[in-house]
Amino acid sequence: MDEESRRWVERLRPDGRDREEALVELRQLLLRAARFEVRRRCDRLSQIRGGDEDDLAQQSAGDAMVAILSKLDDFRGQSKFTTWAYKFSLYEAAATIRKRAWQGRELPLEAEQWPLLPDPGPAPQGEVEMNDLLAAIREEIETSLTPRQREVLVALALNEVPIDVLAERLDSTRGALYKVLHDARRRLRSALAERGMILDEQMEEHE
Repeated sequence: MDEESRRWVERLRPDGRDREEALVELRQLLLRAARFEVRRRCDRLSQIRGGDEDDLAQQSAGDAMVAILSKLDDFRGQSKFTTWAYKFSLYEAAATIRKRAWQGRELPLEAEQWPLLPDPGPAPQGEVEMNDLLAAIREEIETSLTPRQREVLVALALNEVPIDVLAERLDSTRGALYKVLHDARRRLRSALAERGMILDEQMEEHE
């Protein structure tokens, strides 16, 4: 660990000699990072007004501060402390913006809202095989997965709902949803294998 990073860690510990000053400095660093990320992402989102950006940045910086202090003992000095801390703020800002972008929107969790499969009319053999595989995937999602697995898979893998948004709506955690998604994919691959079909890495995007 470099000397500057070591000083950061020592100052931020509960018994740090100038902890309050270090917290103020860290907050300023996190707020700069959060404002940068919020501004960058809000440029593409018309539903977020300029007046909301600072509130979102302040919230993100606060969440990042809490996360950093809870994980202070995990810092091993593989990068500078400021770089490590900066990433927390970028992550929290991105998560905050995703949640705001989905605020008030209905999450597409039902089978009726899945994308329609392409018309399996006259097509080259490769496209016919692809259509057959997509049809099999949809059938196995409906019949082989539990309701919870189907809900999570449809939301995350098909409809691209951000996992932190889904975790909040379902009163769950990211870790729990990742476990459900992993189990769903494993069961889906197994069901397709029994049909003599293989779900390769390319098709993971269509799950």
